Amino acid sequence: MKKLAAYPTYLVIEGATSFFMSMAFTFNLVYQAQVAHLSPLQLVLVGTSLETTIFLFEIPTGVVADVYSRRLSIIIGAFLIGAGIALEGSLPVFFAIALGQVIWGIGYTFTSGAIQAWISDEIGEAAANKAFLRASQVGMAAGLAGIVISTLLANVRINLPIQAGGLSLFALGFFLVLWMPETGFKPLPKEERNTWKNMARTFRNGLAMLRKRPALYTILGIGLFYGLYSEAYDRLWVKLILDNFSFPALGPLKPDSWFGVINAIGLLLGVVATEIVRRRLDIDSQRSIARLLLASSAGLAISLLVFAFSGNLLLALGANWGIGVLRSLIGPVYQAWVNQKLDPSTRATVLSMSGQVDAIGQVAGGPALGAIGNLVSVRAAIAAAALVLSPVLFLYNRALRQHSEPAVIIAEEAAD
Repeated sequence: MKKLAAYPTYLVIEGATSFFMSMAFTFNLVYQAQVAHLSPLQLVLVGTSLETTIFLFEIPTGVVADVYSRRLSIIIGAFLIGAGIALEGSLPVFFAIALGQVIWGIGYTFTSGAIQAWISDEIGEAAANKAFLRASQVGMAAGLAGIVISTLLANVRINLPIQAGGLSLFALGFFLVLWMPETGFKPLPKEERNTWKNMARTFRNGLAMLRKRPALYTILGIGLFYGLYSEAYDRLWVKLILDNFSFPALGPLKPDSWFGVINAIGLLLGVVATEIVRRRLDIDSQRSIARLLLASSAGLAISLLVFAFSGNLLLALGANWGIGVLRSLIGPVYQAWVNQKLDPSTRATVLSMSGQVDAIGQVAGGPALGAIGNLVSVRAAIAAAALVLSPVLFLYNRALRQHSEPAVIIAEEAAD
């Protein structure tokens, strides 16, 4: 059977994945809270199982993409992601949901980086950079469509969009078996592969770099606190709304359909806010970026507190949308800020170490905050998440007080 061209196949992969994942995850937290009746701690532990799986399997599964085939790795990932999500939506008990998260987490590690590497191999790096932007647009549009379909399916049965999304992702694997091309793959040399040995070396090099260049503590500290707070909010915000508020009628649709509306509005607000900042922010000014990150992080902490203690549904939803918008801004702007802070010779090591620190933060912070949700209340857990986030304000302020450009500081420290 004749294979499709790489570029349209890539857009199909990105668009279909966004569509099916959006279908599956628009109501998955409602399903976990209302149908499976998971406690706050269990809700967070489900997320922790996913993050831990990704952290542990990222390197072992990467061997498939580096040594054997990007295409094979992506196909395996599609099957596993689909199977894991379908399992989660079929058995509303904690063990099955956690196991489903582990399976789809392993599947995600097969696709992580492999899709980008595959399209770069097939059409070249320059063309791939343009394809990434187009795929992002396709993904956002497909994600919004997925929310709409998910909302309609949830009115039939709350777990139906989860099952449909999972089975559709599984079917995507068969599509890729039949039509996905691979002509440009060349196995990476052994010394270029991402292995546990290289990961340990990166961590050791990072620790040595920290001793020489204390300015890097700011970067890693911010990444750690972003990781520590995030898992609790991600897993508990739906439960807080379900436990404390009642939704008005939404025509013939069930009240839970409001979560489709909430997610759709949040997605659109994030797209608009990101575009406004992209046009107005002076991306070459480190001080401008740092000020935006400081203000956004302060707004995020305040919004978390407002959301945690709000007694009014509209105020809670406004805070929720504010949190989503601020997070959509912080992600790419923080990445740009970190890139500018680093001397080119240290960039890869510090970025890799920063990712490790963020993952450790999520795994460590989630269960602790989830336990607060169990022992005290969900409101208290999200308020505690805001307090856990607050040290980033001190760290950004510290960066702003530095008199020299951070990259210059690091370079000078290296020379010393």
